[in-house]
Amino acid sequence: MEFCYPAKLTPDNRAGLTVTFRDIPEALTEGRNEREASAEAIECLVAALGGYVNERREIPRPSRPRRGERLICLPPLVAAKIALYRAMTESGVTRVGLGKRLNLSEGAIRRLVDLDHRSHIGQIEAALAVLGKRLVVAIQDAA
Repeated sequence: MEFCYPAKLTPDNRAGLTVTFRDIPEALTEGRNEREASAEAIECLVAALGGYVNERREIPRPSRPRRGERLICLPPLVAAKIALYRAMTESGVTRVGLGKRLNLSEGAIRRLVDLDHRSHIGQIEAALAVLGKRLVVAIQDAA
């Protein structure tokens, strides 16, 4: 569950449900019901993590869920981009440096880690490969 963050859905008389993430305090949203709150939680989490990437901050690893929390998982493409961002950060490789290794511009690499950009998964796989990483996909039963 490396790309699933624990969230707490708290009843709120005004909004319905408020959603908070203790690992990502900037992510805060609400919804009228559980379905809406969960959908908003995904969008909110992606936006908050996008801010971390833009500010070149370390992405917190998800902690174990506590009683009363539910896991909110990142969409697969976003998870792959976060994995690439982490690999770059951990290895000390800049966007320019990775671009040179892949024969791509710094702008192309910037788009690969931009959580709002619809990158091709093959490009992310190639970038991870030059950093000594491999993208693995797993399928689980829906909750």
